[in-house]
Amino acid sequence: MRLLRVWWVLLATLGAGSAQLVTEKFTSVLMDNCNASVILPCIIRNLDKNNTRAMYVKWKLGGNEFFSFDGYATPPIHKKNSTFQSAKFVSLPKLTAGIASLSLSRKEAILGNYSCEVTESNREGMATIELKERLGTWFQPVENVLIIVTMILAAIFYLIQLGFVAIKYGIPVRKKITLTIAGLIVITAAVIGYVLLVPEGFTESNQIGLSLIVLPAVILVPLLYVLFDLVFEKPPCFAVILLVLKALGYVIAVIGFAMSVSACNPQQAAVMVAGLAIIDLVAVIALVYVIIIGFNFKEHQPPRKAVEEPLNDAKGVMLE
Repeated sequence: MRLLRVWWVLLATLGAGSAQLVTEKFTSVLMDNCNASVILPCIIRNLDKNNTRAMYVKWKLGGNEFFSFDGYATPPIHKKNSTFQSAKFVSLPKLTAGIASLSLSRKEAILGNYSCEVTESNREGMATIELKERLGTWFQPVENVLIIVTMILAAIFYLIQLGFVAIKYGIPVRKKITLTIAGLIVITAAVIGYVLLVPEGFTESNQIGLSLIVLPAVILVPLLYVLFDLVFEKPPCFAVILLVLKALGYVIAVIGFAMSVSACNPQQAAVMVAGLAIIDLVAVIALVYVIIIGFNFKEHQPPRKAVEEPLNDAKGVMLE
């Protein structure tokens, strides 16, 4: 009698256990900026019939049902809330293996607590999972700083060079104002771009910000030519080399920009920074070069004037 009672207790225990579906435990899912879609996992371990015609699945958000699958109906019925039109099983054929995971588009995915309720014949199981957002900047913080610093430094070096040329060689006021405004445009665009670039996420605003920082740098290439033209009658070979290097730096920066602007996880930021760094280096060398050339001429006369004035004197002698 005692053995029989123990036997019945064991059967009851097994019967109670078999009345519940066992679901795999997931605490949370992280959704980042690069997700086109989000997978909400729901996996049942102990299905018995392995037949979708004996299954009913419900997905809820905060207790409100937004997706369901009725395998008992003929044909099986899928229902979804209008807010979650992208909701679908990761794989309907795998539902018979206990995989009731749901896929949602990132735009429709709402942060919060989701629950998956699965029924197979007279057995039920439920799993809950929290959808969280993983925040972060598009580029690494160090990359953000390098991108903006290199660009602003390039513009500042240009303005310093412009100031020296204006003082040493003299520039008409109108041209001086025009050249100064051109440099300030580059700085202003870079600052506005940085404000748009820094916020967390990978958005259109971030992409516009990066464009405002990198693309206006092209202005600095012809500006360097203008400054050399103000100093030299004909730019020497070294000045031409500096112009070519500055243009090359801009091309490299644009290549890095093109490879990064549409990438949610940009891997080529170093290429962009390298291009901007070359522009900076050329700006420093050009500044030092112009200063050295300037102090090699007396009476604040640039090479242009040093060549022009003897020619003018020769013309005057011939006329006499």
